[in-house]
Amino acid sequence: MKIFFLFTFSTFFWSPFEQAAASVHYDKILTHSRIRARDQGQNVCALQQVMGTKKKYFSTCRNWYQGAICGKKATVLYECCPGYMKMDGMRGCPAVAPIDHVYGTLGIVGATSTQHYSDISKLRGELEGRGSFTFFAPSSEAWEQLNSEIHRNLIDNVNIELYSALHHHMVNKRMLTKDLKNGMTLVSMYNDQKLLINHYPNGVVTVNCARVIYGNQIATNGVVHVIDRVLTAVGNTIQDFIEVEDDLSSLRAAAITSDVLDILGKPGHYTLFAPTNEAFERLPRGLLERIMGDKVASEALVKFHILNTLQCSEAITGGAAYETLEGNTVEVGCDGESLTVNGVKMVKRKDIVTSNGVIHLIDEVLIPDSAKQVTELGGAQQTTFTDLMIQLGLASSLRPEGQYTLLVPLNGAFSDDTLRMDQRRLKTILQNHIINVKVGLNELYNGQELETIGGKLLRVFLYRTAVCIENSCMVRGSKEGRNGFIHILRQIINPAEKTLHEMLRNDKRFSVFLSLVKAADLDDVLSQPGKWTLFVPTNDAFKGLTDDDKDILIRDKNALRNILLYHLTQGVFIGSGFEPGVTNILKTIQGGKLYLKTVNDTLLINELKSRESDLMATNGVIHVIDKLLYPADLPVGNDQLLTILKKLIKYIQIKFVRGSAFKEIPLTFYKINIIESNVQPIIRKEDPSITQLTKLIEGEPEFKIVREGETITKVIHGGPEIKYTRITAGGSDNEEKLKKLLEDAPVRKEQPTRRTQGGTARRRTRLAYP
Repeated sequence: MKIFFLFTFSTFFWSPFEQAAASVHYDKILTHSRIRARDQGQNVCALQQVMGTKKKYFSTCRNWYQGAICGKKATVLYECCPGYMKMDGMRGCPAVAPIDHVYGTLGIVGATSTQHYSDISKLRGELEGRGSFTFFAPSSEAWEQLNSEIHRNLIDNVNIELYSALHHHMVNKRMLTKDLKNGMTLVSMYNDQKLLINHYPNGVVTVNCARVIYGNQIATNGVVHVIDRVLTAVGNTIQDFIEVEDDLSSLRAAAITSDVLDILGKPGHYTLFAPTNEAFERLPRGLLERIMGDKVASEALVKFHILNTLQCSEAITGGAAYETLEGNTVEVGCDGESLTVNGVKMVKRKDIVTSNGVIHLIDEVLIPDSAKQVTELGGAQQTTFTDLMIQLGLASSLRPEGQYTLLVPLNGAFSDDTLRMDQRRLKTILQNHIINVKVGLNELYNGQELETIGGKLLRVFLYRTAVCIENSCMVRGSKEGRNGFIHILRQIINPAEKTLHEMLRNDKRFSVFLSLVKAADLDDVLSQPGKWTLFVPTNDAFKGLTDDDKDILIRDKNALRNILLYHLTQGVFIGSGFEPGVTNILKTIQGGKLYLKTVNDTLLINELKSRESDLMATNGVIHVIDKLLYPADLPVGNDQLLTILKKLIKYIQIKFVRGSAFKEIPLTFYKINIIESNVQPIIRKEDPSITQLTKLIEGEPEFKIVREGETITKVIHGGPEIKYTRITAGGSDNEEKLKKLLEDAPVRKEQPTRRTQGGTARRRTRLAYP
């Protein structure tokens, strides 16, 4: 019993998979058609017919659910699946179609014109005789659509021309659709002429680009597949066709210049979208001359018209992207009976079949990005920038042989006020969007600096789903041209000019916040080089704060620092760099967490709206808010402080835990790194009191004091002005003493290669900031 169960299970389990592996696209689509029509009875298939035509398809899921083929509405038909037939008074298609010889089968499948021509051409005897044939039989409509002159010549000479033409539709062995593999070449029964088979993922099977519209009708001596056009002999290659076609002389010249023509003479399965002479004549003269004078560009141009796959028009029932020999893709689709390339109806003549592919004649020249100058890469949404470049003379200054990167804002980024600016100022703005090197999207990294032709350094910020340059983040659409890249940005780039501290000092809106920063001894944090994000409350956030309240805050330095440093986080975070609608958690210097997200292009911090985002500073970025931030989980233990905070913060409930104290936040998060170079100043070590200092002048003079393990480094920048780093440990007396020592210290010239005892070179120390 167990053995029987295993056998039964394995048979049930494996059979469907074996059948699926054996079947191919046509059979799978046919199976789907059966499933869609299962309510109509057994052996019924659902088809789609394009309205206004006789064209029917066993449809893909995409076409079925869209209810359209090639953008045209399609109606649903229910017919017997191939090989079955109706019976009077019975539902569905319960009967198997009779099996006859090939000649009789032509009548069963409705190919009556082909049956008639087989009769009058004396082919009937062969079709009724012994053998195993495949007949690709043109439908009656296919004969009607045949060129009238060709049709007449066949009928006028039935014994030779018509007989040969029908033999060209036959193969001397049975080939079901599952045997018709994509890219296969069969030999017909007429002069061993080639029949090019293509079997596409959408279930379409073509023979020399004629579509099989009814397949697999088994006959006693073969099989019949009905096709939608009459086949003609194929002999020449694509190269042969181009060389003799007068209307393709411009394409021929370009293909010869770029050494691409020979490729089209080799065996393969190519599709050529061939621009006519008229298409080349419509190109701007200077553009065509430039491309034809540049072998790399001309090769890219010609290869951009060639696919390495054979795409017959009848196989295209919807848009799809295909890779060209140039390396980029083109979108090939259809609109009713017309083929489209990149969404444009441009195909004048379809399906010129050759021995190594198919040609479609088009009335436009396709120019790939790789053949364009960087200034030609802008699309419809970047015309303001490109027009301004031309008007201000910047476009002509970019040399064809140079290498550039354009950072191009969208049209909507240019306000009326910007466009009314003085032209010199506007030119400066544009110059800061042009990089003098070629930098692709995959070459950008966080912290990178890009120098513009205007002399500004732009910082790159890389986030999970965004790449930003200063305040502006990229949108999709980066392109590579012949002499550079173009990246599309949401906003005009505003290069940073001032530190965070300078920006606060120069904006009266932040005067209260800045006064508290100063009282908390945090000025240096916002003044020195670094990478910070600062959420700055305006003066409106402090409405109701009295001078007495302010004094109470200032006296409790730990509380003040906790509050202020909750507004500061390490790293530069651009508002538009956040993934929309997703909460981003940032750890502040205070230790608490901020919850940020963007909704409808507005930055929310702890659900509070930022009134102005992305104000760039040389050491970070500012986001403006109109309320004071406070960590919800941080308790207050002082009644006075609680009263003050409740005046300012009404959007959360502040916890009160009597006796709790704010933690001390040392300024260790902000530090100076020491970078050593070849010459080291003389260092004098003393006891806790400072007794002696020697200044050293060597290029950028420096001096260092060591005091019980504590190091201070001083840099003198050209001239008598002396700046110093304040010692935080110790009292004001020591600080005053340090000032005096710095001013009075004797100066000694140091030799650049001086060595200490033991032979080690002395090293000079320079300041660097994180």
